[in-house]
Amino acid sequence: MFNSLDGHSALSKAEQLMVGLGFSQDDLHKTVKDFSGGWRVRLNLARTLMQPSDLLLLDEPTNHLDLDAIVWLSDWIKSFKGALLLISHDREFLDECVNTIAHISKQSIELYTGNYSQFEEVKALRLAEVAASYKKQQRQIEHMQDFVRRFKAKATKAKQAQSRVKALERMEVIAPAHVDSPFHFTIPQSDKLSDPLLTLDRANLGYAETVLSQVNISLHPGDRIGLLGPNGAGKSTLIKSLVGAISLLEGDRFQGANLKVGYFSQHQVDDLDLTKTAFECIHQMDTQKTEQQVRTYLGGFDFKNDKVKDCIKLFSGGEKARLALAMIAYQKPNLLLLDEPTNHLDMEMRQALTMALQSFGGAILLISHDRHLLANNVDQFLLIEDGAVIEYDGDLNDYSNRILANLSKGHPKKSGAKEKSGGSNKKADQKLLRQIKAEIMAAEKRLKRLQDKIGEVEGVLQSPDTYEGNFQDDLHDLIRNQTELKSQIEEVEAIWLGLSEKLEATLSD
Repeated sequence: MFNSLDGHSALSKAEQLMVGLGFSQDDLHKTVKDFSGGWRVRLNLARTLMQPSDLLLLDEPTNHLDLDAIVWLSDWIKSFKGALLLISHDREFLDECVNTIAHISKQSIELYTGNYSQFEEVKALRLAEVAASYKKQQRQIEHMQDFVRRFKAKATKAKQAQSRVKALERMEVIAPAHVDSPFHFTIPQSDKLSDPLLTLDRANLGYAETVLSQVNISLHPGDRIGLLGPNGAGKSTLIKSLVGAISLLEGDRFQGANLKVGYFSQHQVDDLDLTKTAFECIHQMDTQKTEQQVRTYLGGFDFKNDKVKDCIKLFSGGEKARLALAMIAYQKPNLLLLDEPTNHLDMEMRQALTMALQSFGGAILLISHDRHLLANNVDQFLLIEDGAVIEYDGDLNDYSNRILANLSKGHPKKSGAKEKSGGSNKKADQKLLRQIKAEIMAAEKRLKRLQDKIGEVEGVLQSPDTYEGNFQDDLHDLIRNQTELKSQIEEVEAIWLGLSEKLEATLSD
């Protein structure tokens, strides 16, 4: 039995699975309680892949993965010999992993041979049979063709820009499949610009320790930059330093007089006031707007009818993310700093966001595991690795090949920030202590906000009034919200615990 299950290679196989999903060599010896909620999801995925099976059922397996891990998982699935049933909002991942699409609509399931892109082409043809849809499709095609022509005229010969041309040409083909989407919005830019918008000069970035050293980056109007690198390399640290959410350890930060940042991260979603409505969130930004004007604006993000006046505590994770994006767009930024904006978004909203970013006139710095979003909106990549930020000459295909080549050579990802070299003096120790304490306070504040929010949700769940009348839809939304908040609380508690242990170790040195 042991031999038939290939037991002798079990440890080696388990290590390959964990390293492929982003775990470091140090992580292999940790206990489950040492990992945050997101990493436990990866661990569960590794356990699923480890089990011999004829049928593999994967429900949104890429949700907690970075781009590196998604590339590896896609490669692993290609070699899987059994049957696969997959739910995913990642079109590139679907294209690489499936050969049949089961489209669920109007309480029925229809099968389409081919991958997701091929399904879109068939869907576009069927929509074209309806006269109203056909007219919308023609307008959409003309818009895309005009955009592609303008981009081609200014595109450089750089590999990233040429890859974006190919991605946009593909968009011409698939755009007509989305004319019936409930999402239609743009992101207007600020009337005034500065050049450069934002600059970091010889900057060391991090928290208690330097994560990225000697960073030089200058963002100009029209820049379209994507950040590549393994999980934990410092991509989010760079964006937080640019926006000013964390202070520089060394170096300088210069911002233009007319800088107006639109910053999206999971924190923006977490910090939404659950007692407010989508209408209140937008109306408070400009009280001169009429109710109909606010409703029209929110309608583009599919907040319509009674949904506009529903409390945010009833919203799903995707609805909260859509509202956070709507609030950012309403402020007319000239620089968008986006940290995984597609998390919790469905396929149609991802497509709408891709279109909106294409027509945005300001600068974009983007972290995303959605390769479709990157390919259509980025013509320059920065690679963040081993504590440095460097220009990357290749495109996404080159980067995918690089990931798989490194893993095949047995180069697992490194963990943690770079260690400081040399002996530390009292001044450095005091600075380290202050930074750790500041991080602990920030984690405690976020934990309190999340606990207050889950308290509100559980209070509503415990109220008899909740179960009167037609309560099923609201109850489903509340329970979903409660589950999401519990997961976030687990992650923050793990972060707080790690920081507390670091503080104790520093004090005892």
